[in-house]
Amino acid sequence: MAAVAPYARQPWKTIYITSEVLLVITLLPVWAVTFLFTRPRPTWSWTQSMLVAVVRRLADMPNAVGAFLPCPDYRAIEPTSNAEGAWIDGVPNLITAELRIFSAVANVAPVRIPGYWYAKKGFPREPASPVEPNQRVFLFIHGGAFTQLSAHPKCMTSTLPQSLVELSDNATHALSVEYRRSSISPLPDQHPFPAALLDALAGYNYLVNTIGYDPRNVIVAGDSAGGNLALALTRYLVENKGTADVTLPSPPGYLLLVSPWADLSNSHATPGSAAFTNNADVIGSFYTGRGYPPYSALAYLGPFGLGMAFYNRYISPASMSPFVQARFKGFPRTFIIAGGAERLVDQIRTLRDKMAKDMETSQVGYYEGTDAIHDYFIFTWYPGRFDVLKAIQEWLG
Repeated sequence: MAAVAPYARQPWKTIYITSEVLLVITLLPVWAVTFLFTRPRPTWSWTQSMLVAVVRRLADMPNAVGAFLPCPDYRAIEPTSNAEGAWIDGVPNLITAELRIFSAVANVAPVRIPGYWYAKKGFPREPASPVEPNQRVFLFIHGGAFTQLSAHPKCMTSTLPQSLVELSDNATHALSVEYRRSSISPLPDQHPFPAALLDALAGYNYLVNTIGYDPRNVIVAGDSAGGNLALALTRYLVENKGTADVTLPSPPGYLLLVSPWADLSNSHATPGSAAFTNNADVIGSFYTGRGYPPYSALAYLGPFGLGMAFYNRYISPASMSPFVQARFKGFPRTFIIAGGAERLVDQIRTLRDKMAKDMETSQVGYYEGTDAIHDYFIFTWYPGRFDVLKAIQEWLG
């Protein structure tokens, strides 16, 4: 197994990041000239090619240094003028036997976490109380490979909830959950699966049992690793509905997945697959057989080890492994967004097909941006973003 995050400790972390930034600066004129004559994808403009090249280079750093972006975490609510923080209590009373076992093995427990409310322009930051009967709400779970980024507005994934609340007059608020991020040696071993799932469950319970939203009006949304968690949360609610030892809220009415990382194994990394051929994507080669496993997968899996990605339906619901028995009967109306140029597009298509097989086909919407990169919806400069917003708006109705 390849060493992961070899430069996670100081001073090597600072030295590595500095050298990478300087290297990008050095490469800029090379890219500038190269992209005058040839582009990574035929539909890309020169500007798009330049921006993607920069993001791709920087996005590969976590596998060398671990998390490196200075984002807030679950320990405090950081003030902001763009959102309203709220404390969300943990939900030890909502843990069933299976999740209780996972939690015991990983030595994690429910804790109090922050959430951040985003509101449509012209509306108060927090929803009015009591909630109107037909008012919908987004529960947003951010991406960042389980190891970085944040629900806070200062992080780039906040562009998603800020955009989503503008699409409808009866879904004017989004609660973004500040779940615990994972890490592993050489950083401290902390918050592996199912810590983030417990936090997502707490956020959902807060919307339903504290704020008062009807579960049928909750839109669970997530991008990349957040899409994985959105699937896991929905699965937990669907599969354990009516369980005798806990009283869970009913499953949500909607599920919105943006470039979901739905297979933490490398079952889709076969010769000729997108994992190998879509090498212009912002996701680096560590998602393929050449560099697998990435630091983020090992951090999230923690004491369960890499084998968990090949067996567990909560972790790899789109896996091609015959040992993953991930079914989707009872899942809510779903909309999936993917990029045609992203390394994960094969596993996202597999997820789409699996869901359509178990649900009514009309219940699974799908939008694939031509030559679009992974999680392109978070980049406000990315071409075609407006088309995605329009597609989501139509799906919401």
